Amino acid sequence: MYRLSTQKMISAAHVLRDYDGPCARLHGHNWNIKLDVIAEQLNKVGISLDFMDMDTILWQVVGPFDHNNFNDFPPFNTINPTAENIAKYFFNEVKKRLPAGIDMEKITIWETDQYQVEYFEDNNK
Repeated sequence: MYRLSTQKMISAAHVLRDYDGPCARLHGHNWNIKLDVIAEQLNKVGISLDFMDMDTILWQVVGPFDHNNFNDFPPFNTINPTAENIAKYFFNEVKKRLPAGIDMEKITIWETDQYQVEYFEDNNK
């Protein structure tokens, strides 16, 4: 098995609806997003997934939010753009774009240097 990772950083704002605290006001973060995928096979060159392709896929998902407000984009115009919801959304959107033979392991996002969320699927359920 091979685990491949790449990271991107975006600056984006959000507002947490129905939240009792300062995050109920518009504020921003420098979000760090790490993608981890799993592969079993290598191609004839000895690569499972080109890192450039991984970067492109991750940027296709996270790039539109860069220097924007999460609340202005579906699905976050109807669900709260919490770190947990953002991580799950990124996971599902990246998963749709992966080539055959490459499986999602997890998405990790850091809202700050101190706070992070990992989202993964429990395949044993």
